[in-house]
Parts: sequence; C-alpha cells; structure tokens
Amino acid sequence: MLGILSLLMGFASISTDLYLPAMPAMGLALQASTGLVEWTVSGYLIGFSLGQLFWGPVSDRYGRRAPVAVGVALFVIGSAGCALAGSAATMIAWRIVQAIGASAGVVLSRAMVRDLYSGRRAAQMLSTLITVMAIAPLLGPLAGGQILVLAGWRAIFWVLVVLGLITIAAIFTLPETHPAERRNGVPLARAFLQYGELLRHRRLLGYAGAGAFFYGGVFAYIAGTPFAFIAYHHVPAQLYGLLFAAGIAGIMATNTLNSRLVLRFGGDRLLAAGTIMGAASGILVATAAWSGWGGLWGLAVPLFIFVAASGLIVANSISGALSHFPGRSGAVSALVGALQYGSGIIGSGLVGAFTDGTPWAMGWVIALAGIGSVLSAGLIRAEHRRQDH
Repeated sequence: MLGILSLLMGFASISTDLYLPAMPAMGLALQASTGLVEWTVSGYLIGFSLGQLFWGPVSDRYGRRAPVAVGVALFVIGSAGCALAGSAATMIAWRIVQAIGASAGVVLSRAMVRDLYSGRRAAQMLSTLITVMAIAPLLGPLAGGQILVLAGWRAIFWVLVVLGLITIAAIFTLPETHPAERRNGVPLARAFLQYGELLRHRRLLGYAGAGAFFYGGVFAYIAGTPFAFIAYHHVPAQLYGLLFAAGIAGIMATNTLNSRLVLRFGGDRLLAAGTIMGAASGILVATAAWSGWGGLWGLAVPLFIFVAASGLIVANSISGALSHFPGRSGAVSALVGALQYGSGIIGSGLVGAFTDGTPWAMGWVIALAGIGSVLSAGLIRAEHRRQDH
C-alpha cells in the first residue's frame, strides 16, 4: 500500500520532471517558441489545481478506489495524446487532460491516508510518503534525458502511458478505504458549493494558508533559480542540477526528521517551527538577492534552508487540515491541494512578471511567502488559545 500511495502522490512530479530535458527538442519538433513550450508546464499546473477541486467531493460521495482509477485512466489518455501531439497548442490541451487525471492520484492518496490513520500518525505517514515521493524530482530529469537520447521525446510520454496502466492494475489490489456507511450523501453540486463553507473555518485557513503561502515560495524558487544560479552567478548548467538536488535532499531529510518527531511533539508545533524557519530563511534570501552579500553561497545557503523547511510544513499542514473534517477529507484534501498549486502559479508568475536581471524578484516573493506562512500558522495558535478559554 505504501508503494502504491507513494506512486499516486508522485504523479505530479513524474508528469513534469521526466520531460523537462526534452523541452528544447519538443519546441524544435513542434516548431514552437520557448514561451509556448513553457506553457505546457503552466497548463499542467492549472489543470492540476482545478482537477483536485473536482475529485475531492466525488471521492467523498463515491469512495476512493473507483474515482482514482478513473483519474489514472484520464492520465493515460492525456499522456498518449501528448505523445501523438502535432502542435504546441494540442500538447498544452493534452497536458491539461493529463493533469486533471494525475490530480486524482495526489488528492485521493492523501484522503486515503486520512481514512486509515488520524492525528499524529497521519502526519507521520504523510511525511514517509513525501520522502519516498521526493525521489522522483531527483531521478526524473536523469531518466528523461536517457529516454530522450535513446528513443526521442515522444517515448517519454509513452513511458508515462505504461506507468499509468501499471498503476491502474495496482489500484485494484488496494482495499476501499472509504466504505459506503462513511460516505457523504450530499449532492455533488451542493458539495462543490461547500468549499466556500470550508473556507470560513479559521483553523482550516491557518493550515491551508501555511502550506499555500509556502508553495508560492517554492514555485518562485523553481522559476527563479535557473536564472539566478546559471545566468546571474554563472554556475555551469550541468552543475545546476546538483544545487537543485541538494534542495530535494534537504526536503527528504526534514521529512524523515518530521516522521520521527511528530509522535512526540505533535504536528502543530513542528508546523510552527517550519514556518519560522521558512520566514527567517526567506528574509535572508531577499537580503542576499538585494545586496549581493555572500555571492552565490550567500543566496544558495538560505535557499537550501527555505526549501528544506518543506519537510516540517507540508505534511503537518495537510494532516492538520484533514484531522478536523474526517467526513469530508476528500474535499479538504482537494481544497488544500488546489490552494497550494494555485499559489504556486502566482509565485512563479510574480517572479516572471517582475524580473529585473537580478535575483531580487525571486528573493522578495520567497520572503513574502515565508512571512505569509508563519502568519497563517499563527491563526492555528490563536484558535487553540480561544478554545482553551
């Protein structure tokens, strides 16, 4: 079960990281500009964010296993469409289909963890899953580059088709974690409207905001570091991957630490510590980006610390949000995921909109994201104090 859930959670990373090395070759083959090819990533994020909002209520009403199988089937169809695409516009459309399907795996695997575990144990399991899932960004570009050399860029998407078909077969070995007697009988139209009701809960806003603001900073990091390291600080392109991999290793280390500490200290304390770590390092990133203090390492070290804070923030913010709405864990998981990836679109978009030839735009976006994350965590503490009184 751990392996299958890790694979489902990894669909977001696998779907993009595997084909990143092939983007220039795709542009040449499809006679598309760099901007259009980059829209295959943006289109995917939009579809992934909105898709989660659909699958959450569907799974609360109809169970987890059938919707996730349908979602992975959509992922297979979208991947095949990408492999056969004859233009960039067609590729973007199929990437959106692929993303809507992949989002089912991510949102429902989190809901399945909540079905099986609760409280600190759920946070521990999510940390373990995220640690396993973090291998995809490390190996994806390397594997994609090898497939590109051996068989061309279209073969990358055929590999995703095969992976999806294997996953569908594996899903039917899983038990249904959301039996009929626990399902939400609310009509789907009304269930979609209940997202507004969920957003009125201050504690949920605290958990969701802590993760969403942080994701905005992470996607600013993803969008900004290639330019900041390679173009501005003249890091050779082949070494950029090592700096990126160091951040992934930091995430894996803090997730492992979180899984060991959460049963002792609780997710809320570790979440608060992670947001403070993210805000402090984000301010250091902005300072280094503005002043040039410390050169490359003055920027790279606080960026590493910021990204590593993910291990204390993401799993604890998700499990905290899910713990208060056990009957609607699918919808809550979907809402949290959509806010995270939606803020990621905003964070990366702000970096592109305000870039000025220096890392400063990336720096201030990351700093604001860290501050927003720590303020959101403050909502959780305020709600705890209010209930204690």
